[in-house]
Amino acid sequence: MRFLVLTAAVWVLSAAGAARAADHQDSRWQQRAQNVRIVRDSWGIAHIYGKSDADTVFGAIYAQAEDDFGRIERNYLIALGELARAEGESAIYNDLRARLFVDPVQLQRQYARSPVWLKALMLAWSDGLNYFLSKHPQVNPKVIRHFEPWMALSFTEGSIGGDIESVDLGKLREFYGEKPPAAAPVAQLGRTRPIPGGSNGFAIAPSRSASGHALLWINPHTSYYFRSELQMVSEQGLNVYGAATWGQFFIYQGFNSHNGWMHTSYGGDAIDEYAETIVKRPDGLFYKYGSGLRKLKASRVSIAFKQGSNIGHREFTVYHSHHGPIIRAEKDRRGDAQRNDARRLDAPWIAIKLLQEPVPALEQSYLRTKTVDYASFRKTQEMRTDTSNNTVYADADGTIAYFHGNFIPRRDPQFDFTHPVDGSDPRTEWHGPHAVEETITLLNPSNGWIVNTNNWPFTAAGDASPKRENYPAYMWIKGENPRGIHAVEVLQNIHDVTLDSLISAGYDGHLTAFEVLLPPLFKDYDQLAADDPRRAALKEPIETLRGWSRRTAADSIATALAIFWGQELLEHKGPEARDADEPVYDYLVDHLTASERIEGLTAAVAKLQRDFGRWQTPWGEINRYQRLTDDIVQPVDDTQPSLPVGFASSNWGALASFDTSYPRKTKKIYGSVGNSFVAAVEFGPTIHAKAIMSGGESGDPQSPHFTDQAPMFTQGRFRDVLFSRENVAAHAERSYHP
Repeated sequence: MRFLVLTAAVWVLSAAGAARAADHQDSRWQQRAQNVRIVRDSWGIAHIYGKSDADTVFGAIYAQAEDDFGRIERNYLIALGELARAEGESAIYNDLRARLFVDPVQLQRQYARSPVWLKALMLAWSDGLNYFLSKHPQVNPKVIRHFEPWMALSFTEGSIGGDIESVDLGKLREFYGEKPPAAAPVAQLGRTRPIPGGSNGFAIAPSRSASGHALLWINPHTSYYFRSELQMVSEQGLNVYGAATWGQFFIYQGFNSHNGWMHTSYGGDAIDEYAETIVKRPDGLFYKYGSGLRKLKASRVSIAFKQGSNIGHREFTVYHSHHGPIIRAEKDRRGDAQRNDARRLDAPWIAIKLLQEPVPALEQSYLRTKTVDYASFRKTQEMRTDTSNNTVYADADGTIAYFHGNFIPRRDPQFDFTHPVDGSDPRTEWHGPHAVEETITLLNPSNGWIVNTNNWPFTAAGDASPKRENYPAYMWIKGENPRGIHAVEVLQNIHDVTLDSLISAGYDGHLTAFEVLLPPLFKDYDQLAADDPRRAALKEPIETLRGWSRRTAADSIATALAIFWGQELLEHKGPEARDADEPVYDYLVDHLTASERIEGLTAAVAKLQRDFGRWQTPWGEINRYQRLTDDIVQPVDDTQPSLPVGFASSNWGALASFDTSYPRKTKKIYGSVGNSFVAAVEFGPTIHAKAIMSGGESGDPQSPHFTDQAPMFTQGRFRDVLFSRENVAAHAERSYHP
């Protein structure tokens, strides 16, 4: 019960802290504000100039709050396991998942033991948010009315989904709570069609560039409006530009005066599951380990949730082995361990093990933004706390490099860690992290370019790539993907690269997946009997696809037809692929029958005809950009204005990804995930860069910067990045102290 009582006390203390702040107008805030100047350029992007790093952090988070406080608060409600206080019972299991790992009391203790310099930044971060709230009484937080410095330790790595999101919410709910009702929305069961993962990083060596300088392509694929674009500058050597995940005080993907970094997901395996054999005894639950038993730790967690105008509480008893929290029960041979009792003791309970070192993780995330060359950047990598990212790197010295993962535990390779391993066998334990030099890396490969698309590293530099046989299987998670094939196709012949030609490469329209998927369809069609009615019905659609260049475009009828066909295949075979734990694209290649391909095209033609009046509908009439409100999950409406988009989902090999959330409830497709903040950077004595962001910098629908970038975003046109103080001043829209 100690955890429950102290967690509740944290929120009481926070309210008391807010009252004190309102009463006394902390002089520290005023001093910070005077040490900071925020310059908003003509796109509304904030450039923050501070005397110290802490001053700049104060100003940066203040500027973020001006743009979208709601997203900041929500990110910390998720990280702290308090989302249900704002969103009600539907978020209880999100919070329970977070609270299996995050203990606010422990975070406060870790904050107290943090390095002095880091504590100063965390204090400045909380001061900036509290100062913003004091200056904007019209802003009504849903829950957090006062931020404490230790809260920054709950969210230390800026990727779109933290490690804990690998825990399936549906299975967690089955184990710790009630079985989901049969009619429960799919989204609540963890069985939604997964949004295609994607990010692209390219590094171009001086030998391949027109200027003789290295270039970097920064192309994360995230949910739209997931990050803020800004610049942070201090008199202590900080000068960094790029994308910061809302609420964080470091640039996650970006560049400084000397170097740049692009993170992609799915590096080396940094998360493992352990099958614990449970034994019930009169004095509690135990699990087998070695030749003996260890007691399973049981503790109480209370989740507070919004219940009308009141706050309700749901109590849980949660379990931990020494490997980590129990997150589900293993399936039995029928594939249904939870048929009668999710906590049956004759089925193994699954514990999950992942790195939890928030202080060094936050240190690494911030310190990389102040590196000045490859040696100093490599030194931050030696901290080995980045658990989910690959990193593509380039710098002003002409160095390009690649790190496949960062924190990768050393394991016994005789075990298959892609599935739960035997928790009772001590040989399955981690044996410390691999040194960086033991992981998969590249430094200035002879081919002159590096690429990663969330794929394996064995095509990262063409013929100069690392060799698969030199590394244990747990050094990578994902195999090749259509984007990886596409990127190598584009980069292997690239020369005299400029910013503009790098952007063109990053937006190349070839949908490589259809090079593999379509030929079997054509063969199946050609083998239809002469009197088969499908031969006549599909004659024109097949001819349209045969004549297609396999390149996406807004005016292309074939693009729409191919993608609707592909979506039919995904809907039909996707659940099988997930049950078989295989990549969906690979499953489509290997497991489709002739009948499934033909029927898929028949269904696609019928759907296009039904929804748009004709199957010969250009892709841009279907595929649209729309931003209507400041809601976290954007509403979409076929009757409201929208813009045509020629890009496509990364499912099909699109480098410039534009995809939607599923299930889709509109006839048209509205982008909600894919290209977000995208930048092309050229290093050298002077930084030159171009960038674009989905929609606009501001989350306020009344702001001129809510959708001012949308016309350019939908066409792949970039604006110049304003990096030098002189250029920023020349294009300033507003300059002020917080």
